[in-house]
Amino acid sequence: MIAIKKQVLISLFYFLIAASLGIILRLFPVTEITATYNYIVHTHSHIALLGWVYVSLTSLIFHLFIRKEAAKKHALVFWCTQITIIGMLVSFPITGYALFSIIFSSLFLVCTYWFYALFRKNTCCSKTSYAYKFINTSLLFMVFSSIGPWAIGIIMNTLGNTSHWYKNAIYLYLHFQYNGWFIFCLLGLFFFFLEKNKIHVDNKRIITFYRWMIFSCILTLFLSFLWIKPSIFIYLLAVIGSLLQVLALIKFHQIINNIKTDISQKLTPFLFQLLKFVYLLFIFKIVLQFISSIPYFAELISQIIDFVIGYLHLTFLGLVSLALFVFLQYFKILKLPKFWVRIYLFGFITSEFLIFYKGFCNWQQLSIFDNYYQFLVLISALIPIALVGIFLQNCNAIFSTQKVLQ
Repeated sequence: MIAIKKQVLISLFYFLIAASLGIILRLFPVTEITATYNYIVHTHSHIALLGWVYVSLTSLIFHLFIRKEAAKKHALVFWCTQITIIGMLVSFPITGYALFSIIFSSLFLVCTYWFYALFRKNTCCSKTSYAYKFINTSLLFMVFSSIGPWAIGIIMNTLGNTSHWYKNAIYLYLHFQYNGWFIFCLLGLFFFFLEKNKIHVDNKRIITFYRWMIFSCILTLFLSFLWIKPSIFIYLLAVIGSLLQVLALIKFHQIINNIKTDISQKLTPFLFQLLKFVYLLFIFKIVLQFISSIPYFAELISQIIDFVIGYLHLTFLGLVSLALFVFLQYFKILKLPKFWVRIYLFGFITSEFLIFYKGFCNWQQLSIFDNYYQFLVLISALIPIALVGIFLQNCNAIFSTQKVLQ
């Protein structure tokens, strides 16, 4: 068995590795790098999503929703998962998508199924609670997203990696990871926080919000397919999904608006402000998805990669990672030094501005300012620097506590 704090510390270390690989990617336009760009991209994305987010979320799920009698079983799942992640960390930079990286990524998927089975058999949460409903739905979306990676192998052997189906399989996976697994799990943690603190929420509004979120998540998948200029029917489904998501946001805002005072009393001022910023990013994310349902912008986004990168980083570095920080601090698993969090926020916000700025310049056929890439490297470097500060402070807290206990 491994303590929850050490599990999260391992996930935070993966985040640091992923962020450092992100800096290497930023350096490619600036200087000569003796590495294959696509291989580093694969490593960066896999370690970010599977190392940091997956390990953090599953550790929180175990800590809050799974009976402690299953600790040994969870430890086995946890360590098997770490072997697959380390295997990907070693193999992807050297070979990209090849035999060993495919083996380790496939074994990782098997570990996710194993974890879901463990959750279903050993949950200690009431199955009537909305915290459970959101967590269970998030894990179902996680399992469903794995159709993408399995399909990629078949598509590469039959149609090749230049086929539309190849990219669509990747987009299916990313969609149900970002908009399904990540978002629904974070919402589950939020509703668990409300239930734990006996903050009352109107049941009808939660039911409506929950159902609209599920339907919108399924239908907004078709936003990812608009780049191939599909039939009007696909456009219609994408628009309906976007509208449902906006309606779900309105319903969620009604829920939040009635309980924001109660929430503020249960959190420190710093955490409450951070949670408010997360909510702002959630709104911004949904607005961007709605805009992307408009045919003109759907085609524009498919042509300008900076808009896609900006959106993915907004969701990953902003919405998901900051929400994880809030919950990990609230449940006393991670300590968040205000200084390093502010450095992280400055690096995140400024780099997002720069990425969208470059996308805007490409759109309007304008020149970017001199030394743009060098400046982007320096600003982006603040994120791994902040993560080093958070990581070291938590290492000191954990190991100094152990010395006192001994």
